[in-house]
Amino acid sequence: MDERTAGTSSGGGSRSGRNLPAAIAVGLGLATLVLGSLYSPIKELFLLVMVGAVAVGVLELIKAFAVRGIRVPAVPVVAGLVAMQAGAYWGGPLWLLATFAIFAVVLLIWRMFSDGTDGYVRDVSASVLTLFYPAMLTSFAALLLKAHDGEHRVVIFIAVTVASDIGGYIAGVLFGRHQMTAISPKKTWEGFTGSVVACTAVGGWLVVWLLGGQIWQGALIGALGALLATVGDLVESMIKRDLGIKDLGTILPGHGGLMDRLDSLVMTLVPAWLLMTLFFP
Repeated sequence: MDERTAGTSSGGGSRSGRNLPAAIAVGLGLATLVLGSLYSPIKELFLLVMVGAVAVGVLELIKAFAVRGIRVPAVPVVAGLVAMQAGAYWGGPLWLLATFAIFAVVLLIWRMFSDGTDGYVRDVSASVLTLFYPAMLTSFAALLLKAHDGEHRVVIFIAVTVASDIGGYIAGVLFGRHQMTAISPKKTWEGFTGSVVACTAVGGWLVVWLLGGQIWQGALIGALGALLATVGDLVESMIKRDLGIKDLGTILPGHGGLMDRLDSLVMTLVPAWLLMTLFFP
């Protein structure tokens, strides 16, 4: 969320403007759902949780595009999401890439026969963007999960990203003074520093504990996660500013929409998968 590295008050329930009790309660609920599905006897249950969450995020993004008259068809995008998650988990990276390409073509054809020529390029561009972000990028979670220790890999990826949120929020609220960028005015360099410190520590600890790796490997995953989680926040901020909206949804009290929670996870996933695959093939 934009407010995670806030250093100034916005008149809300806390200095950052977030409803902190609600945010904490929702965060604990999501953590219970994720961990319960990951470590259940059938770890594929996590795929259902992931697909459901991302599908809601996709619909939020589609609704946001509609504010500016941009038409993105929900059916082929959600179908592509399901196919890419399944292809990644049961087929691997090549199946994920091929499925993305197939549904990108489907979107080109779908729009061709639905709303005439006016706005074709605009609508197709937004449709393929939605298919890629977040649908395709989140499918790398299925690639993480398919490893023999996939549950641990997913936990590390999520924990590092959450650490970016928590570390950045605390440091931003307590010490935030220097604005990081005008794209998201509440982000501060102090908050970003807190994100890096928290992510590096959590990454180093969990990689040693869960995967038997080296501290430096986890620290690298964590540091890169902090950087890309922040980039993910900024990308979503740019989308919302361009569309003229504050949040992409309201389904999660204290957080906004599901896309407001997925933004940093989306950007962190691919590098986390790549590094863990290189370090622990």
